[in-house]
Amino acid sequence: MKGPLFYSKILLFGEYGIIKDSKGLSIPYNFYNGALKIDGNESSEAIKSNQSLKAFASYLEQLSTNESDLVQFDLYVLNKDVNAGMYFDSSIPQGYGVGSSGALVAAIYDKYAKNKITVLENLNRDKLLSLKKIFGRMESFFHGTSSGLDPLNSYLSLPILINSKDHIEPAGIPTQKAEGKGGVFLIDSEMVGETAPMISIFMDNLKNEGFRTMMKSQFTKYTDLCVENFLKGDFKTLFSNTKQLSKIALSHFKPMIPEKFHNVWQQGIDSNDYYLKLCGSGGGGYILGFAADYEKAKEALKDYKLELVYRF
Repeated sequence: MKGPLFYSKILLFGEYGIIKDSKGLSIPYNFYNGALKIDGNESSEAIKSNQSLKAFASYLEQLSTNESDLVQFDLYVLNKDVNAGMYFDSSIPQGYGVGSSGALVAAIYDKYAKNKITVLENLNRDKLLSLKKIFGRMESFFHGTSSGLDPLNSYLSLPILINSKDHIEPAGIPTQKAEGKGGVFLIDSEMVGETAPMISIFMDNLKNEGFRTMMKSQFTKYTDLCVENFLKGDFKTLFSNTKQLSKIALSHFKPMIPEKFHNVWQQGIDSNDYYLKLCGSGGGGYILGFAADYEKAKEALKDYKLELVYRF
């Protein structure tokens, strides 16, 4: 058995903000992917993945029982496949903010959910919200809590515009320019980040009135503007707004930025060669970069591993 491929994702804008109802924009990232397999593989990775799937299957059994009106799975077939050694064969790095558990959740839903909502249907707002809710419940097994957006992005393999918690829609983004000068890129921090502790820090910060005010008056404001600029292809304005987001992150989200990147983050703001922002919850994994001149940014960041995501 080999299941279909499900891709990683990148949340371009909206990290932390979408918890407080800012806009967000998430895009599939086809460089990494994963698929469910049963092929007799006995590598340590396959065995570890299979063990994780066993625990996940038990969790889904509870979910099917306790929230049967939300989602039900073909547990007989799922358990039979898991016992036959099924594993998730994935190139998506874990703890890097690009949706490794999201792709797995999408793959399991696609294969084992009963009466599933398919990508071929007319995906109206209600169906999208239902999928998001189901995926949120499923993915919370891995993170404690989940918005459901990562699996939704992986399942649909479409850019998703988050207008608010209750208003999401597939989005059209400007076509990439193969010869474009500007670029969105990833920097490998060479550290694994864990989502739960970072979210915990953020939730603690929200108890502070000053932090809440900053989120509303600055972070949400510039996140919303960046989403609008990107969708319109207004990259000139996008850069000035991304610079503001980069400054806010360095001032108010320092614990989420690996220490060795504090200086390089500031250098981008000072030089205007590139602007960095969090990719997902931070704490390690990837850092997202924006540059009007990608070659110039590459030179300025030559000591780091960069991956180009989008060219314009």
